[in-house]
Order: sequence, then C-alpha cells, then structure tokens
Amino acid sequence: MIQQKIKEIRIRLRCMSISAGRQLAYAVSVALLATVCKVAHADETADESSGFQLGGYASAGVTAPRKGNTEFNLNEISLMLSWDNNARLKFFSELELERPLSWNENKHFNNKNSYFDLERLYLDYNVSEKINIRGGRFLTPAGRWNLLHAAPLVWTGTRPLATNYLFPAAINGVMMHGTMPLKINGEEQSFEYALFAETLKDQDKEDDEIIYKNVAGAHFKLNNQFNLGLSLATFTEDRPDSPDYRMVGLDFITHVKGWEISGEGFQRFTSSGSNGGSGAYLQSAAPLGNNWYWLTRLETFQKPDVISGERWVLGLTKRITPTQLLKMEFVGGSDHFTDTPRGFMGSFAVLF
Repeated sequence: MIQQKIKEIRIRLRCMSISAGRQLAYAVSVALLATVCKVAHADETADESSGFQLGGYASAGVTAPRKGNTEFNLNEISLMLSWDNNARLKFFSELELERPLSWNENKHFNNKNSYFDLERLYLDYNVSEKINIRGGRFLTPAGRWNLLHAAPLVWTGTRPLATNYLFPAAINGVMMHGTMPLKINGEEQSFEYALFAETLKDQDKEDDEIIYKNVAGAHFKLNNQFNLGLSLATFTEDRPDSPDYRMVGLDFITHVKGWEISGEGFQRFTSSGSNGGSGAYLQSAAPLGNNWYWLTRLETFQKPDVISGERWVLGLTKRITPTQLLKMEFVGGSDHFTDTPRGFMGSFAVLF
C-alpha cells in the first residue's frame, strides 16, 4: 500500500511539474515554498507539542565554466516534514523543487530544467533498541555523501562523481537498521547496520538519470576514530542487455588537529566477474580561522565504454552561522563530465 501511494504521489508531482511550465507558475511555486519555510520557522515551538516538525534547506549559486555561459541558479528548495511523538512509529518526508529559476548571460530567466522530486517518504517502526524497520522511499545507504548530500551539510557545491553514477541515490523499499554499543580495548564505540531491498522500481526518470531495478544491499559502520564504513549492493541498470552488478564500497571520516579528512571508494563487478565501473575520492577540510576552511578534493572515476577521468576541486568555505554556508571552488581535471563542468562555482546554502 505504501509503495503504491509513493508511485501515485511521484506521478502526480511529475505531472504538476510539466503542467507548470510557464515562468509565472514557477515563480508562484517558489514564493509559496519560501512563505511556508518562514511559517515553519516561526511555528517551530508550536509544532513540537504535536510531534510535527517542518524545516528544510535552500541553495543558490553561480557557475562560470571554462566552456559555455555563466549562469546564476536558484539550485533547490527542499521542505522536510517529520512526525515523532516519542512512540514506536515515526514519519519523515522530503519534497524538493530542483532548479526552479536560472539566469544566463542573455539576461533571460528560465525554468526549463525545473522539476519536483520526492526524495524521501517513509515510516520508521521501532521494534527494539537495536532494530528499526523502515518502509517507503529513502536514500540508499551507500557511503556517507549520499546520506548527507544536502547543500548546508557538505563542504562543496559539487558532488563527487563516485557518489553520483554508480548506484541509485534513493529506492522504494524496506530497510532494517539500528545501532549497537561496543567496547573495544576499553574504548566506547558503536556499530551501525542497514539491510535494504527495493520493492517497487522507480517509475519517474529525470533527463539522463539512470534507473535501477532489483536493488538490495547492506551498509555497516564502526563509529570510532576513523568511522569506517562498508557498503555492499546488488542491482541492475534498467536498460537493454544490462548485466547484473555487484558493488562493494569503503568510506571513512576522521579529524586530526582540526582537519577533517574523508573519502569513499566503490568498485562494481558484473555477474560474469568483469569490471563494471569504479570511482573514489579523498577530501580534506583545513581550518583557516574565523570559520573559514580550505577544501581540497581529488577524484577518479571510470565506467567501461562510457566515460572515465579525474577531477580536482580547490575551494574556500565560510561557515557564516551553524546553518549558513558560503562556498567558492575551482574545478579542474578531465573535460568529460558535462554536468559538472570545469571552472568556477560559488554558492550559498541555508538550513532552516
């Protein structure tokens, strides 16, 4: 029943996005969402008494690629509604309006790339302290970035290639997850697990998005000094003659003298054992003082017979407040990734 409702909601939202093709309609949508955000912030205390919480985030930025036109974009407006009254059952949803407005060098506003995306819609049931059951649409537990990709929660405006093209960002299905306390060599630690499986294939495709099916997998994480994670998954790309894939991934994040160092790596294999694609990144955030941070990221990515290359990102990020980030970065490397062009990117993100 939940999966059918998710399908119906996504189809309806897609129809809304298509029918609202005129600029005025999108302008009204943006204004409405902004108004709701203000109301949510103002009524936060009142919502707590009923168990409902309404929040979200937004980001805007400028892209100046080496090749092509400079663009100013309202990148996204995301609304998150949750319900938790300290009982066993919890609810969470996230509706996102992607790229509602753009302005190019021709001094024209457009919304041709705008669409609604139902990123998450699920119920959590707490069976015990160590077991929770989730059903609905949720982010795929693979690595770290995919689960924390909201603009105010990540250091850069560009997303690592390895986290974007090798596995589904979200699935419609069921998941069992939980956390168990551990003591290793006298040190208090914890172990997190997530076991998931797709029960309804994603029916909605955006632009060149890859649709996956038959998704299942697991993610395990040991919370200690290095926060080591292991990702395992199986799936098929929904295209003619696509093989079945097996994927393994590793991730970590640690802090050393104020520095944050993190990384992820993924390797896919086909059911016959051949290379199905791989990617990895290593990133550091170094404090400069006054809430400024210097960002460095090195990336590699390859997909057999499709695309391969390397990327580097150098940037500055200012944490204006705990919920506001100003980001500036230069992207270089291989000139094969058109959706993440080389050049300068600046953005501002706010969490509310």
